[in-house]
Amino acid sequence: MSDISTETRSVVIEREMPFPAEKIWRALTQPHLIQEWLMKSDFKPAVDHRFHFNADWGSVDCRVLEVEPNKTLAYSWGAYGLETVVTWTLTPTGTGTHLRMEQAGFRADQRQAYGGARTGWPQFFDKLEQVLARTE
Repeated sequence: MSDISTETRSVVIEREMPFPAEKIWRALTQPHLIQEWLMKSDFKPAVDHRFHFNADWGSVDCRVLEVEPNKTLAYSWGAYGLETVVTWTLTPTGTGTHLRMEQAGFRADQRQAYGGARTGWPQFFDKLEQVLARTE
């Protein structure tokens, strides 16, 4: 039997987007664009760069873990006792890009944070698509 206290859950959102990976990558890595769909940040796409997402409810402490331009981006996501990892994967398709986001590491006792992420990320994806549709 496994120890329930060590089991974690993930939130995964996947969406086909009619945009090239390079365009989506810019929206994931340029602070002025990130602010339009997610939050204000001092993000830089450099491994080990420490940065923050800032919102009216507080801030998220992050560190870049992986950068493979136009393909993979991963960073830690820590706030209010939450220690998770957000990983973005971009896969070109015949009509654009398959975008996958996984936020991994929610503990069983973090139901509220897990529920918030399950509700919040689809809304962020909607905003991201709107930003992509109006930028060239």
